[in-house]
Amino acid sequence: MPRLPDPRTPPPAVLGGPRGDTRPAQRHSPTSVSWAFHEVILMLTKYYDFNTGRVTESSLWRSTDYGTTYEKLNERVGLKTVLSYLYVSPNNKRKIMLLTDPEVENSLLISLDEGASYQKHSLAFDILSLLFHPEQEDWILAYSHDQKLYVSLEFGRRWQLVHDNVVPNRFYWSKLGLDKEQGMIHLEISVSEGRSQYITCKLQNCTDGNKGKPFPGFIIPNSLVVQDEYVFIQVPMGIQSVHYVSYKRNAFYPMKLPKYTQPKDLQIISTDDNQVVAAIQDWQQNDSYHLYMSESRGLFFTLMLENVVSSGGPEGNIMIDLYEVAGIKGVFLSNKIVENQVKTYITYNKGRDWRLLQAPTTDLQGNKVYCEQPYCSLHLHLHVSENPYTSGNIVSKDSAPGIIIASGVIGPELTSTNVSIFITSDAGNTWREVFQEEYSVFFLNQGGSLVAIRHTPLPIRHICFDEGRNWDKYSFTSSLLYVDGVLGEPGEDTLIMTIFGHFSHRSEWQLVKVDFRSIFQHRCTLDDYTMWQVHDQAQPKLSNSRVFQKLSANARCVKTRDQYVPQKSDSCPCTEADFECCTPSFWFIPSATSRDCITGDTFLNTTGYRKAMSNNCTEGSALKYSPRRQRCPSQSPRGLQLFTSEGTPVAALDKNVTFLVFLEEGLGSTTSITVDFGDGTAISYVNISSIEDGIKHVYGKVGIYQVSATASNSLGSDKATLYLHVTCQLEQVQLSAPSVAVKNKAVNLTTALRPSQVGTVTYYWWFDNKTEPLVTLNGAMTCTFSKVGSHTVTVQASLGSTLHQDQMAIGVYDYFRSHVLAFSSNLDELNPGVSEWREDIGRVVKNSIVQVTGISEDQLLVAVLPGLPTTAELYLVPERGSRGGDTSQENALNQDLVQFSLKPGVQVNVYATRLSPGQFGTHSVWANACHRIFFLGNKTQLECHVNYSLSIAIVALLKSWGALSNLTMSDFLKKKMSKPEKHLD
Repeated sequence: MPRLPDPRTPPPAVLGGPRGDTRPAQRHSPTSVSWAFHEVILMLTKYYDFNTGRVTESSLWRSTDYGTTYEKLNERVGLKTVLSYLYVSPNNKRKIMLLTDPEVENSLLISLDEGASYQKHSLAFDILSLLFHPEQEDWILAYSHDQKLYVSLEFGRRWQLVHDNVVPNRFYWSKLGLDKEQGMIHLEISVSEGRSQYITCKLQNCTDGNKGKPFPGFIIPNSLVVQDEYVFIQVPMGIQSVHYVSYKRNAFYPMKLPKYTQPKDLQIISTDDNQVVAAIQDWQQNDSYHLYMSESRGLFFTLMLENVVSSGGPEGNIMIDLYEVAGIKGVFLSNKIVENQVKTYITYNKGRDWRLLQAPTTDLQGNKVYCEQPYCSLHLHLHVSENPYTSGNIVSKDSAPGIIIASGVIGPELTSTNVSIFITSDAGNTWREVFQEEYSVFFLNQGGSLVAIRHTPLPIRHICFDEGRNWDKYSFTSSLLYVDGVLGEPGEDTLIMTIFGHFSHRSEWQLVKVDFRSIFQHRCTLDDYTMWQVHDQAQPKLSNSRVFQKLSANARCVKTRDQYVPQKSDSCPCTEADFECCTPSFWFIPSATSRDCITGDTFLNTTGYRKAMSNNCTEGSALKYSPRRQRCPSQSPRGLQLFTSEGTPVAALDKNVTFLVFLEEGLGSTTSITVDFGDGTAISYVNISSIEDGIKHVYGKVGIYQVSATASNSLGSDKATLYLHVTCQLEQVQLSAPSVAVKNKAVNLTTALRPSQVGTVTYYWWFDNKTEPLVTLNGAMTCTFSKVGSHTVTVQASLGSTLHQDQMAIGVYDYFRSHVLAFSSNLDELNPGVSEWREDIGRVVKNSIVQVTGISEDQLLVAVLPGLPTTAELYLVPERGSRGGDTSQENALNQDLVQFSLKPGVQVNVYATRLSPGQFGTHSVWANACHRIFFLGNKTQLECHVNYSLSIAIVALLKSWGALSNLTMSDFLKKKMSKPEKHLD
């Protein structure tokens, strides 16, 4: 399919460049060459400095005599001005716009007299691309580098901001007769990463109150396409997406592709003839697409051609090897992959029938070509040039119906070697080889003549007057010249060409003007024309008759547009060859076509056949195959769909969630709808048509809600259900686990979330260096450790796109002793509830005990527990290599207190709590391998801040292991009060 250059992008660059009057002396390279009006040609050249990596100079040239001479206009635009782009208004060639380099000067220059004089206007933003209105010559949309869209209604003299966060190349002018107002634009707005919104906007009043939302939900980024009567969007549905279409700006409906089609990508190829042609890449395809064709509304699609070749374009776009022949509707060429070979096929009825191209019977030297289908045929390269100054691989013109010129090969498949140039003058039925090397071929005199230029150091020009049968050879310069491009007169009345190129890569840009007017003998008359009828040799029974008026061979006359009669169509009796889709696809439901049909009215019901769009036959078998008018049936609602505007069954707490309801069958205006939100509230509407903007609701609690929609009329009802997860933002996950555990004994792991109620959370548990996690929906679990040592436990809590993590280290021993510590209540006021704070408090208590008692720090652990009131656990673990000892010697002390300074002026007391069976049972998770220890004594406070009773408890614990069998309390206190330099063994 031919792709015109995107009007939003600047004109493509041309290699080489223009140089001055007729031979300028500066080494500039051309970026754009344009015909302005009548005999005026404008050229913009730039000098690129490879040392600085930027354009440092530019020149503007103007010719008023068809390119015979050129005038340099730098003084008129500013000697120091560096120009970037040249635009000519598509609606008024007298109006010219020049953009300056924003790194030097951010402004534009406007000419209203074919580029003779300019007015400079400063810009407050950088222009990335322009989009001219198709009818209003002064209306322009400008897109900036920071994704803002501006509008000018005065051809660039004043600009106004329309909207920000506009998706690149996703803005469109409204179309008169389809949109409500002429001064509207269609925009795709980026809302967040992965989400966009489709809005319509008034040019000079794009406020929230004046924005339209034709589709109330979010769409997938870069999916909005507004083309003729159709608007296309792609809507997220969980991990998949659904393509929607709006016909004539009415409500959106899902596009009905053949069942089991799972598109990875969808490209809109054409919306001509009130019909959509789309290329779809299915889930198993990589380098090819299937072609599909729709009926008038763009809803129901049937397969047109499988496995069409695709490739990446120069700007990251997708190129489909489908070429629409100009001048004759319904004729397409396409490259298809067949058993790993690329072959070229042609259709004359817009995809109903495809066949291989017949190879020429003889080659260029007149030798017979032995090529028998299906093993051998002609294959063509179908890439259209995106550079307006070159011809590309294939070309055809509206004014020259039936003539196609393309490069290709003869053989079993398409290749890139031994390429020749082929031509057909009967729309692809027969072909002739005209060159065995690469040439650029251009149409002259509205297709009445052809010009071919060979890209060699010494360029050769050929001209033909008989549809490529005979060529006259000329050399238009005696000097070496590398041709970079050809500029023709505007339109297809071209009789003057400007050929530009360069002598070498270091030379100046050279221009050669070629005026063909003198070789034509007179103006064409009716006697110079002949009639030609389009036909397909492989389908001789095709009843459609299309007759064209073509210039007779060797008629050297100038064609004039007022004499040109493009086509005559004769109505022939219809046959079955004029229809396609002889049987409806198994997924097609005929009654669904009456969705908008009001009871009592009539509609056209399909018979399962469809007339080929290119055919205009009448009567004959038309009645048998054509749709039949029937009364609108009364039917119960079917195919009710319910989903959120986000496309996912997830909603945020205390925020609006929009529910969308669609009905496949049943008249929306007479079908009521009831939506039960699952939280004890429901809402009803008289008809579905009144809720096209969606239904909004706010949930006040997290949870999973069963949302249901019921559509009802007098004949029945249909129901759709959605399980909606209402969540709030997860801020933190906190892992609780003992710091010490016994080998091969169960350890309980728990988590705490903030906030505590967030919805359904998925937990991922990682143990040590294992590569695969355990996944649970519960925030608690039990585990055991079979090896002594330090083990790491990591938990991740996942909710939607949010994920938080916490981690703990657990020391595993054969046995240990523990005791619970409590703190004075003033510590609770300063407890921030974070793990770092708990670690610091535990370190302070541990360091105090180690300093006073001399116990090895490897034997003592203090773990402050999460939650309030603040508590801690004191662990005494065996020395490395020691074994359990006698536990009969247990000392009991009454609880006493320990003090430490949390910060200046804040003293915290630490209590060795009294254990009881109830208390011990409360901490059974932590002390399931511990012996109960009772403390006796008074509350004598020691100046070292470790209390007497706690010291006796430590001695008792150590003696119970046999580590201090000969140590008395007085010895211990002496050691403690004297602050020994080494630890006790």
